Amino acid sequence: MVFGQVVIGPPGSGKTTYCNGMSQFLQLIGRKVAVINLDPANDALPYECAVNIEDLIKLSDVMVEHSLGPNGGLVYCMDYLEKNIDWLESKLKPLLKEHYLLFDFPGQVELFFLHDNAKNMIMELIKKLDLRLTAVHLVDAHLCSDPGKYVSALLLSLSTMLHLELPHVNVLSKIDLIESYGKLAFNLDFYTDVQDLSYLQNEISQDPRSAKYRKLTKELCEVIEDYGLVNFTPLDIQDKESVGNLVKLIDKSNGYIFAGIDASAVEFSKIAVGPVDWDYYRYPFSRRLTYK
Repeated sequence: MVFGQVVIGPPGSGKTTYCNGMSQFLQLIGRKVAVINLDPANDALPYECAVNIEDLIKLSDVMVEHSLGPNGGLVYCMDYLEKNIDWLESKLKPLLKEHYLLFDFPGQVELFFLHDNAKNMIMELIKKLDLRLTAVHLVDAHLCSDPGKYVSALLLSLSTMLHLELPHVNVLSKIDLIESYGKLAFNLDFYTDVQDLSYLQNEISQDPRSAKYRKLTKELCEVIEDYGLVNFTPLDIQDKESVGNLVKLIDKSNGYIFAGIDASAVEFSKIAVGPVDWDYYRYPFSRRLTYK
């Protein structure tokens, strides 16, 4: 069995930085990691990728050849990749024996709750290569500072969960920056646990721009609460304990902790349970990491 993460989320949510930081963390606890870049628009990678979609197709070429904008070009690229899934399988097969996989996907959200290309491709890989993947959906924590945007993030997260049909972890990224966005209307637990959204409706109603959508907001919040699926894990990618807590959650969701995987699990238990000499596990990138 091969384990890994499907890293998705809106543009600017920190996916590439997440893959960079997560790969370094996993290597520090003893796992061999391969990062697969499937974003044809990402031409400035801070990590070394084992597979790069630009070896197959480039967004810039698609936009010029077919007179498409960036959104249409990304849809075309995903459709092209789905039709050439054999290329991706051939690139992944040499990595399957020893590596933990991180798939860095594009930030176009329609690909994961509306179009079927990405879903079909993921399911094909799971079936043919016997992968155990968890979808890690990143949402920028600054959306918590605006009740309307937060409801939108909840709807996006729920729609993506239902569409992809994978083990799923929603993450509030850049949580270390949340204080710079202003004081939150509620404490952080309210936003991570997705508690009683009626309080949020009251906040939205106080905004003159949103008051006329009061009934729509109420109905949307009820849909989210009726499903009861969405919650968030806060993440500061530069904090070892924060990353470690997220890795534990992901390992539970995709079954990694139940697979009896070598000594890396023992190394991780040292970090997760403590006490431990954190200097030994010091991040080489902790003081120079920036979000993209």
